[in-house]
Amino acid sequence: MANSYQMLAARVIGVEQVTPLIKRFTLVRQDGQPLPDFTGGSHIIVQMKDADGRQHSNAYSLMSDPRQTASYQIGVRLEEQSKGGSAFMHQQVEVGTELMISTPNNLFAIDPKAGKHILIAGGIGITPFLSQVHELRDAGADYQLHYAFRSPEHGAFHDELSAGPHAERTRTYADSLGQSLNLAELLGNLDSDAHVYVCGPKPLIDAVIATGKQLGLADERVHWEQFAAAPITGGAFTLVLAKSGQELRVEEGMSILKAIEKANVDVECLCREGVCGTCETRILEGQAEHNDQYLSDDEKAAQQTMMICVSRARGERLVLDL
Repeated sequence: MANSYQMLAARVIGVEQVTPLIKRFTLVRQDGQPLPDFTGGSHIIVQMKDADGRQHSNAYSLMSDPRQTASYQIGVRLEEQSKGGSAFMHQQVEVGTELMISTPNNLFAIDPKAGKHILIAGGIGITPFLSQVHELRDAGADYQLHYAFRSPEHGAFHDELSAGPHAERTRTYADSLGQSLNLAELLGNLDSDAHVYVCGPKPLIDAVIATGKQLGLADERVHWEQFAAAPITGGAFTLVLAKSGQELRVEEGMSILKAIEKANVDVECLCREGVCGTCETRILEGQAEHNDQYLSDDEKAAQQTMMICVSRARGERLVLDL
């Protein structure tokens, strides 16, 4: 069921322009206390409120060493089609800015049963791995980090990885230099206890999943996390809110959440990206086309609940427990 988040008042104590499109933000608790413990791959929800009172909520991976909880670090890429959150972080957040952040949650954890860990990052998808490599090194685990980016100037944190304690286990690939990641070669001769983790753009994730299937890797050995919510696609359908009997038309390209909010119905949703779980809603009739990253494959197949911020109807009618 939906994750219960505690919100904390935080203050920005550091802002660093890492690449032309990516900034690193360092956050501390406003009350001076240590931040909650977390594990590699965890994310937090950051709430931002702009000058006209509009609130944005985005999920960001924690990049810092899990052993150090005096502060958190997140990396934020300025999106070309920003819905407000990344633009706010880049254009309005500075040292001293106060933000609300959630307690951490982890949907992309390292599997302790794996004998070897192959980490594959694309672009801003490097951020969850920056905490995971600390965790893996501390545990004495066998791991490799493969990091692909467009060009050297867009290789965020590349210098730190190349010069730090993970240098010998890190390999980078810059497209502009003709360096490409050969997935078939990388995944082709893995030991039976090796697990693969991928984070980055959807084409990279899809390629890793497809290559894994072609090579016979079991689904439970391939872990992935996608930073941007999947585009809202699919035709229009009728949505019924069972508690009131109200019927709404969810138009093509519209999320269920937007249709409900347009009808002035209040629903809790922190992230709007299908990762936080706060908008999980029971399905009473019909089936969902699941686009979230919160529910497991078994939970999606069961068709008992859905995330209304990104998922839609698989059919012409959907009845929800709202």
